[in-house]
Amino acid sequence: MAFQFTPVTNIPSLIVIEPKVFGDERGWFAEMYKATDFVAHGIDAHFVQISHSKSGKIGTIRGLHFQLAPHTQGKLVRCIRGKVHDVAVDIRKGSPSFSKYAAVELSEENKKLFWIPPGFAHGFCALTDGAEIEYYQTQEYSPENERSLLWNDPTVGVVWPTSSPILSPRDSAGVPIDKLDYNFIYSP
Repeated sequence: MAFQFTPVTNIPSLIVIEPKVFGDERGWFAEMYKATDFVAHGIDAHFVQISHSKSGKIGTIRGLHFQLAPHTQGKLVRCIRGKVHDVAVDIRKGSPSFSKYAAVELSEENKKLFWIPPGFAHGFCALTDGAEIEYYQTQEYSPENERSLLWNDPTVGVVWPTSSPILSPRDSAGVPIDKLDYNFIYSP
């Protein structure tokens, strides 16, 4: 198998994926997605959009974003340049891990991918200047259905690796989880 799949301990719906990397003096090769392997590990995703984001400065925080159902997105995230602290927050009503979060360091060196299924808010913090991520999404971007959970909501308590966050006005104006407009229902 070309991947190692590791469910996140506190939220098993989230999965860290490590590709097998083949290297020699010329460089390296790795498969980043293979439908049969992913389906065998519970990730039956059909990707319809690929987005690419670059953050110019260390400490840039983007998120925590999600889209309302039926436009909710599953995301397969990877860092292709630099390093990021990637975060997913469970916002599924009735979930045993509701309002809990998990964070994973993604980098061009470790080549890890992070599977974030529908029903989660997603964001990241750049740990290097010029950090770039790609996300493979299961739904197209729908601006009228996009919402933002407040990046520093004390109820969620995300520990961000910066004391001087760089935020957009939109992300600064995110909504606390107790006032959040969302429509995800947990289904075991």
